[in-house]
Amino acid sequence: MAPKESEQSPAEAAPAPAERSIPEEARRLLRELAVEWEDVAGCGREPEVVPLKGAMTNEVYQARWPTGGEEREARTVLVRVYGEGVELFFDREDEVRTFECMSRHGHGPRLLGRFPNGRIEEFIHARTLSAADLRDPEISAIIASKLREFHKLDMPGPKSVLIWKRLRNWLKTAKNLCSSNEAKEFCLDSMEEEITALENEFSGERECIGFCHNDLQYGNIMIDEETKLLTIIDYEYASFNPVAYDIANHFCEMAADYHSEKPHVLDYTKYPDTHERKQFVQTYLSSSGEESDAEVENLIKSIEKYTLASHLVWGLWGIISEHVNDIDFDYKEYARQRFEQYWLKKTTILTAQTAE
Repeated sequence: MAPKESEQSPAEAAPAPAERSIPEEARRLLRELAVEWEDVAGCGREPEVVPLKGAMTNEVYQARWPTGGEEREARTVLVRVYGEGVELFFDREDEVRTFECMSRHGHGPRLLGRFPNGRIEEFIHARTLSAADLRDPEISAIIASKLREFHKLDMPGPKSVLIWKRLRNWLKTAKNLCSSNEAKEFCLDSMEEEITALENEFSGERECIGFCHNDLQYGNIMIDEETKLLTIIDYEYASFNPVAYDIANHFCEMAADYHSEKPHVLDYTKYPDTHERKQFVQTYLSSSGEESDAEVENLIKSIEKYTLASHLVWGLWGIISEHVNDIDFDYKEYARQRFEQYWLKKTTILTAQTAE
């Protein structure tokens, strides 16, 4: 999952220790970039490097060079150091190609350079959303419109749905990493049946397929406070999928606050209520003139079913991450909560859909 911009100023964040933690290849690339920028080339200073909070897949840093007397005058870039074990979740070269394509089309930050286990990106001078922002009606409406635009992007590569293949691949990986006790605890031996049954729920349905972000939590959305323009960042999990799945995943993310004292704890009382879900879907569809009552209701029903797939995806992600990632986050407990929601909601959601 993606980072949120740090609340700290560089002076408060002890830049020296952070700088020592980024790879030498990254520091070398930062020096090469600085030489090309007239406003910092002559200052002869190493950049201040500050860790940004909230990252759960990569380590992310802000590097900045003061360029004048005013504190606000600084050349700033973002350094992304790839996390351990990410190759188990996605193909990094595919992700970089997506990043470059998005950049060329004016979406997201520009790629400034790559080093063996990371890259340097343009730093977007906008505010990363907070957990509370997702429940703000005005911001939620902007997200809905922006997401519709995102889903319509004509991206290169296969247009086939990835969700079911990803679930099966991650299940296989989780089983390989888990002890027998863990596999039993999380019911992994019966998970293939759950995935197949859930996939069958959508067979024969007419689904809208689009280019989906697949991880639209608040830390992956930035807003320009003056223009109210949104930027969606971090495309590591992006692929073509049913758009209902992407919206369902976004709704599930409203239960999270990754910047709390216990960032792994989820509060599902914050899941959007009936009115909030309807407002979001109406705005999403109205941006393309498709907001008939029938279209709205059908999409809402699909979204509710896809929340179950979201719980399985991130439950498996948590199990795998627990075994391969050193970031300070309780992945296993996070996984447990996602699976609990799956089992808690499964019968209610699928029974309600069948009855209708």
